[in-house]
Amino acid sequence: MKAASFTGHRSISGDLNALKADMYNKLERAILNGGITQFNAGGAIGFDTIAAETVIELRKNYSDITLNLVLPCSPGEQTLKWTADQKHRFYDIMNNANNVEFTSPHYYDGCMKARNLRLIELADFCFCYWDKSKSWSGTAQTVRFALNKPIQVWNFYSNRLERK
Repeated sequence: MKAASFTGHRSISGDLNALKADMYNKLERAILNGGITQFNAGGAIGFDTIAAETVIELRKNYSDITLNLVLPCSPGEQTLKWTADQKHRFYDIMNNANNVEFTSPHYYDGCMKARNLRLIELADFCFCYWDKSKSWSGTAQTVRFALNKPIQVWNFYSNRLERK
C-alpha cells in the first residue's frame, strides 16, 4: 500500500474552487498512476480540511482508498478555539475517516511537531500548500521532514514539485 500525506497553511489565497478542482485531479492521478491508496491528513483548518474532504469525495468513485487522520491531540482540545462551522466540518471529516490516531491524548507544546513527523513517517508522497515566504510555519517544517526523508512533494501553492 502506498500512502500520501497532506500539509498546508490554514489560510488559502486565490481561487478556492480552482484549488479544489486541481487537487481532485492530482489526487485521482496519484490513485490511478501512482498506486496511492491511503491518504493521511492532520485535521487542521484550511488545506488539511480541503484535502480530507477531497479524499472523501474521491471515495465515491474509488472505494479502495482510505483516509487516515493523524491528530496532534484530542478533538476537543484541537478544536477549542474554532468556529462552529470549522468544528462541524472537522467532525464530519472525522466521522468519514477510515482511521483516526492521536500523537498525544492532550495538547502540549510539541504535539503539532509530533503530528507532522508522524504524517511524513507514514508517507511515500506529500501534497502540500506551502508559501515559501512562511519558512517558520508548521507546513514548512513538515515539507522539510518530507524532503529529508526524501520523498516527492507536490506544492499546490507554486504548482510544482519541490526539491531539497
